[in-house]
Amino acid sequence: MGGVVGLQSGAALATRLYPTVGTAGVVTLRLCIAALALVTLWRPGLRWDRRTLGVVLGAGTLLAVHHLSYYEAVDRIPLGAATTLEFLGPFAVALVGSRRPADLLWACLAAMGVVVLGDAGMSLDAVGIGCAVLAGCCWGAYILVAKRLAGRIPDGRGLALAVTWGALVSLPYGIAKAGAALLDPGAIALATAVAVLSSVLPYSFHFEALRRMPPRVFGVLTSLEPAVGAVIGLLILGQHLLPLQWLGVAAVAAAAIGATRTAHQ
Repeated sequence: MGGVVGLQSGAALATRLYPTVGTAGVVTLRLCIAALALVTLWRPGLRWDRRTLGVVLGAGTLLAVHHLSYYEAVDRIPLGAATTLEFLGPFAVALVGSRRPADLLWACLAAMGVVVLGDAGMSLDAVGIGCAVLAGCCWGAYILVAKRLAGRIPDGRGLALAVTWGALVSLPYGIAKAGAALLDPGAIALATAVAVLSSVLPYSFHFEALRRMPPRVFGVLTSLEPAVGAVIGLLILGQHLLPLQWLGVAAVAAAAIGATRTAHQ
């Protein structure tokens, strides 16, 4: 829950950075600042076997592509719609990992709630939709890769290495798009808050959660993001929901509660 709230709060706050550095600049600043914070905290080093480093590179690459595609989507379509489409990835993880009828019930209930929540009755930009779907694919794959990484490195050093690699992957694109604007003091200050909210705290929470629960349950719990995003959009951005959409919020919350209460340890 801490990761979900942090990610959505950071996404709302990041919209204030778009006029200065654009979406690519937001991702670059966010990952670079998060990498500096995590490396300073964990001091990971590079003495790992090839398989572990391969998992690190995979997780970092997925993070970078996810961030770039998600923020490009948010720049083109509403936050709620982008997050709804992004949930397709965790939803696929929840379905693939299902072993009992109850698992499918909670996953389908969450999916129904997300569909209702994301139905804004408006036409959406095709490129924005494509970017959101790509973000969902990356996020679903990241859940599985991060689970392996959390098993191989029993603390935050793996996360620090993955985020650092993600920052390096995004850096050339960010510099090409934003240029000298990345050095703007105001942008750096705001990006620091976004990095802490959207990267440092959430991904640290996610790693600890993945050590304690199967990816299937984690995937269903991630379905809370559209609901939390709707509430944050209301409180911070002044975005209002229709009564039917609030019903979708309730369905997603019920699915998350049901999935955790019936999960095997």
